[in-house]
Amino acid sequence: MKSKYNARKITVDGIRFDSKDEARYYEYLKKLKAKGLIENFELQPKFTLIPAFVYKGEKERPATYTLDFLIYNIDGTEIYVDVKGDSTPQGELKFKMLKHLHPDMDFRWISRSLKYSESGWIDFKELKKKRRESKKNA
Repeated sequence: MKSKYNARKITVDGIRFDSKDEARYYEYLKKLKAKGLIENFELQPKFTLIPAFVYKGEKERPATYTLDFLIYNIDGTEIYVDVKGDSTPQGELKFKMLKHLHPDMDFRWISRSLKYSESGWIDFKELKKKRRESKKNA
């Protein structure tokens, strides 16, 4: 089944990813870990944005946000990463809520771009900015 952005699910090492870019980032993290550049990483860290509650006698499910990766750096810091090909207003709102609820944590949206990044990975907002500038200068 295709997603609304034509992302295709892919399986790597028995793990099912929502997109090729997520799978590529997983492979990238495995290389960083093998080289000793990161301590470790986890998949699918989940946060509750709004807990379950009852409204006028009806149970409402919690609102959650599941990121793609949690990276444990050598220096003990942690980075939460969501790999994005594109964004939606709902996704942007949920990401903003997540950052508001946990201002002490390092959350990042990244995208794959061989054109604008040596590593192939770039901050999502930075990529959008570079694309706008490139379009304007074309």
